[in-house]
Amino acid sequence: MRSPAFIRAWSFGTGLLFGLGLVLSEMIDPARVLGFFDVAGTWDPTLGFVMAGALAVTVPGYRLVLARKGPLLDTRFHLPTRHDIDARLVGGAVLFGIGWGLAGYCPAPAMASLGLGSVKAAVFLACMIVGMLIYRAWLSPAARQRGPASGAAGGAAS
Repeated sequence: MRSPAFIRAWSFGTGLLFGLGLVLSEMIDPARVLGFFDVAGTWDPTLGFVMAGALAVTVPGYRLVLARKGPLLDTRFHLPTRHDIDARLVGGAVLFGIGWGLAGYCPAPAMASLGLGSVKAAVFLACMIVGMLIYRAWLSPAARQRGPASGAAGGAAS
């Protein structure tokens, strides 16, 4: 097992690299993202190319990593155990899509935009956090103990 300082440094470095990728691909610009959704107008395919590039790295990367006995920086892999599609998963996906389509931000690009002083990104993140707190207060204690609603939880490309 690696030292906590090494893990923090590694986490910081990978987060910095991811943020740099978002900046260089201009995915921190809501207009660029919204342009991808405007298929009937001035469609901008940039987001599609970024996602295709991410998949081209991620798919073989997962196959290589999961072929190992264990991860490098932990004692075991933390993989989802649920694979069902329920109302919480669908509802969350719909809300995420609506928010993404309205704001042009998803969490990671919004956080990267904070580094450039974006007030819009700060408002988006504040609203997102308030929404998460409202959901947590609304969610029943039994459902909270069940855990995440899907096997796809844990980290999207954005």
